[in-house]
Amino acid sequence: MNPLKSLFLDSPISRLGYHAATVVGLVVGVPLSTGRVEVHEGLIVCRGLPKWAFRRGGTCVGRVYLTRDVVGERVFRHERVHVEQWKRYGFLFPPLYWLAGFDPLKNRFEIEAGLEDGNYLPPRRRPAARG
Repeated sequence: MNPLKSLFLDSPISRLGYHAATVVGLVVGVPLSTGRVEVHEGLIVCRGLPKWAFRRGGTCVGRVYLTRDVVGERVFRHERVHVEQWKRYGFLFPPLYWLAGFDPLKNRFEIEAGLEDGNYLPPRRRPAARG
């Protein structure tokens, strides 16, 4: 593996960035939350935040999901992928996300997290079972 990749990706440095981001998410999310603060399979969910605190329906900062009211298992699954991205890239995640662009249909991080689960595309209809 490239020495720079091993230094910054899935490394102690990236984990430090992930943990620092989680602290930032909590410092912002807990005081601004007017709803419940819950944990769903390791994802800390701060609800009831003002809309200016994030883009779209919410945002993931470290392992903290900041939202007003966009919740549910599909969204949590999407956000848990972002948690893994934070762990892998750490401090590099915000600039890499920015460079990937803010069109979710073209952003590789949103595509990896699942466009349907992230409410960027309508859920696919499954064909009815024949029987």
